[in-house]
Amino acid sequence: MSKLTCWVSLLFACGCASSNSSVGGVDTSQDGSADLATGGSSTGGGGGTVSTGTVGENGGAAGRSAGQGGTGVADAGGTSFDPCPLGKPCAVMPFGDSITAGSGSSGGGGYRVELFAQTVEAGKSLTFVGSQSSGPDTVGGVPFPKQNEGYPGYTIDGKMGILPLAATALHAGKPNIVLLMIGTNDVNGYVDLANAPARLGNLIDTVVDTDPNLLLVVAKIVPTTDDAENGRIQPYNDAIPAVVAARVTAGKHVILVDMYSAFTANAGYKTEDMFNFIHPNDAGYVVMGDVWFAAIQSYLH
Repeated sequence: MSKLTCWVSLLFACGCASSNSSVGGVDTSQDGSADLATGGSSTGGGGGTVSTGTVGENGGAAGRSAGQGGTGVADAGGTSFDPCPLGKPCAVMPFGDSITAGSGSSGGGGYRVELFAQTVEAGKSLTFVGSQSSGPDTVGGVPFPKQNEGYPGYTIDGKMGILPLAATALHAGKPNIVLLMIGTNDVNGYVDLANAPARLGNLIDTVVDTDPNLLLVVAKIVPTTDDAENGRIQPYNDAIPAVVAARVTAGKHVILVDMYSAFTANAGYKTEDMFNFIHPNDAGYVVMGDVWFAAIQSYLH
């Protein structure tokens, strides 16, 4: 798989902890879906504080390696935070709207294909969980877990919002990591934009309060091909860091990634990375998978 330019903003509660080991050879997921089996082990780097910034703006594996120290977030008592279990794949729940579902991608797997492929390449192990299913049967000859919580047309909350689905989805899927990107349909539909960041905060609280032991990765939403629409997206995206930071300060395991900048770093993204006005194409989904993997790879075993 090609690896495009990767921009990731990581908000950690405090310093990164010591190294971890990857565990392979597991071939069944907690919900019975197919997942990868890998052998051997790998060890993360040493500690060090990771603060808000960009990782890998020059692209590729070398750029991503800049933020990989240790297992991740340390809690208030100094104990390392390691959400993924040893001995079986890390359960990752993609949660969001049609972009999470993979709309616009040729195989229907969206960013999950690139994220899975990079995990396999790195010799680590994950499986996707959720009540929805889309994507190819295999990726690189490895059975692909199709599960997700992607809902086309859905907003943050309300009648067609993902907030009412969150607790049920989390109890059923029991994820170790949740990848959350939502808000595109709120902006596109002019749905209570003034309060969209606060509504996102309520959704974040629901997720982390349902299971305080999981890691929640929150994404700024991707741009569209319309500059006027992007002018409405940017205020929403610009408010998300403060929303995340407030939860980090409260001791929640939440980090932030910047999907918007990952796309706009390529001046030609509108024609090269977009399937239509609002959805990425296969190349755009590679960009997204790259960003997600950079954010969670140090937690995977």
